[in-house]
Amino acid sequence: MKFSLLLALGLVASPGRIINFDADALGKIPPGWSAPIANGGSASRWEVLRDRTAPTQPYVLAQLSEDPRANRFPLAILNAVDLRDGDVSVRLKPVAGLQDESGGVVFRYRDADNYYLALADARQQEVALFKVENGQRFPIGSVKHDVPANAWRILKISLAGPRIQVYLDHRRILTAADYTFTAAGKVGLWTAGDSVTYFDDFRVYPKQ
Repeated sequence: MKFSLLLALGLVASPGRIINFDADALGKIPPGWSAPIANGGSASRWEVLRDRTAPTQPYVLAQLSEDPRANRFPLAILNAVDLRDGDVSVRLKPVAGLQDESGGVVFRYRDADNYYLALADARQQEVALFKVENGQRFPIGSVKHDVPANAWRILKISLAGPRIQVYLDHRRILTAADYTFTAAGKVGLWTAGDSVTYFDDFRVYPKQ
């Protein structure tokens, strides 16, 4: 099959990006990332810190604010990458939280009120897929699954048009379709409420 035909069929992947935060300055959000405030909530606190359990040593990106207010969803957005179809994954570790203990991946992000979200929740013991539209969160699908606290898990999303597949530790556990956001958008990280969550080994592989 010729390269041009592979490209037309979307079977050729663009060069991916792997971000492990290990060359970034401690105590700050990494260059090229932003932390927008969603739903009029309070500011988040994203920092690079040292973690001896990090899958890629020695640093991770952590959301450290423990503000317990409801409807608070801290975001960290990678500004330089747009993704429509392809794969995005991260290793995450829920560390603490009295009300929430979760973390997730944001994709096809338009702004702080419009994006898709896949999350792993250590308190509810589930993996779930949502769309956030005009600041309102709508469930697309969920499945009960073991998500232990203080342990690293790999959360991956694979996108092809309206089809969204969610994997945990390389096992596909959720498949759904949604037509709300069809254009390319940015990717990033997410937590909820007072969740303190660590992230490492963030990977983005667009497919043309």
